[in-house]
Amino acid sequence: MNSPRTTLYRDSHHAKLMGVCSGIANYTGVDRNWIRIGAVISIFLTGGWSIPAYFIAGFVLNKKPPYLYGDAQEEKYWQRVRQSPKRTAREIRARFRDIDRRLADVETYYVSNNPRLTAEIERLR
Repeated sequence: MNSPRTTLYRDSHHAKLMGVCSGIANYTGVDRNWIRIGAVISIFLTGGWSIPAYFIAGFVLNKKPPYLYGDAQEEKYWQRVRQSPKRTAREIRARFRDIDRRLADVETYYVSNNPRLTAEIERLR
């Protein structure tokens, strides 16, 4: 998955310092405030080692492109893809099966209520 939509970026648009926490929140789909609280707690749990890690990530990560997602729904979709690609593929297959079933219902309804069309179809067989 080397798509630009599945890459971790720092999000400078919603940044407080360098945008690392906001980028992680965007990548995982977790609220950015929870990520920031976790980052502050990690400072105390790691004895301060997370501070240099934060700045290294701030310099290493690329800035998020401004027009990466078309809308919020597309952003949520890609977050689900990053979390579980197999589950997302199953959901898409299920949606297509549902669309196919509904289309078959519409075709059955239209054909069964249209004797002229039914006769035309039988004539073609």
